[in-house]
Amino acid sequence: MINTQQLRDYVITPALSKLNSYSKAAEELLVFTCATESNGGEYIHQIQGPALGIYQCEPATHTDIWRNYIVHHSRYVSMLSMKFNVNGVPAAERLITDLDYATAICRIHYLRVREALPDGRDPEAMYEYYKKYYNTHLGKATKKKSIDAYLRVTDKSPYPEKIVMSNPKGD
Repeated sequence: MINTQQLRDYVITPALSKLNSYSKAAEELLVFTCATESNGGEYIHQIQGPALGIYQCEPATHTDIWRNYIVHHSRYVSMLSMKFNVNGVPAAERLITDLDYATAICRIHYLRVREALPDGRDPEAMYEYYKKYYNTHLGKATKKKSIDAYLRVTDKSPYPEKIVMSNPKGD
């Protein structure tokens, strides 16, 4: 598992800043996604599946993000080229070897969504947003396992006052 504070300080914050899309809510959502998808960076390739990197992005999703979003937003093409050393559409396997690039792709995945980011202090809200827009109704993530993974990697257990839990059982 990756040290979450170092992931924040040396990967997420710099990558989101290079994309001009840093916010505390975005940072927290990416930590939540990493915690849920790869157990905080424990897995960089899905066991018996195609997903890649600490955010477990599938190659088909990577292609879709490029084909249906990035190429239609020249600012992201430019930023990825100039700030992430991307020329053309990289192979999806780069999601495994380049944390900076994987973080940019995860954030761009969420940038495609028109709905505002959830409150980064509310694990339930982050789960609902993540489940709807990242994992989807077809995905295997459950509320309890996702929130437990997030709290485990962020050392936020038991729930501190700043974390809002409307249903602590995770139902």
